[in-house]
Amino acid sequence: MRSASAAKFSTGGFAARLRVQGLTWTLAAATVLLQYPLWLGEGGWLSVRERAREVDIQQALNQRLQARNDGLLAELGDLKQGRDAIEERARNELGMIAADEWFVRIVPAHSVQSGKTHE
Repeated sequence: MRSASAAKFSTGGFAARLRVQGLTWTLAAATVLLQYPLWLGEGGWLSVRERAREVDIQQALNQRLQARNDGLLAELGDLKQGRDAIEERARNELGMIAADEWFVRIVPAHSVQSGKTHE
């Protein structure tokens, strides 16, 4: 059997140990609660990383569109500057010829069947 002082000592030790463990669990819970907004919150690390990826994708798209726009502006400048660019487009896209020119069309042999061409 235990003496009265031994029983008092073991009860006090249990209460002290329970307080220390309670404090440890409380601090651990506080740490987890403080970390949540950092990782998963609206302005958290994961959200910022996702937005950075979206920004990179948008910048790549913007660069492609800027290159296309630069090409269109160059073509527009050519069309405004002179007649040569207009004639080239008319010949290539519309099949136009000048009044003093001859137009000769060469049809490959494999596309001719019984005197008709496939166009």
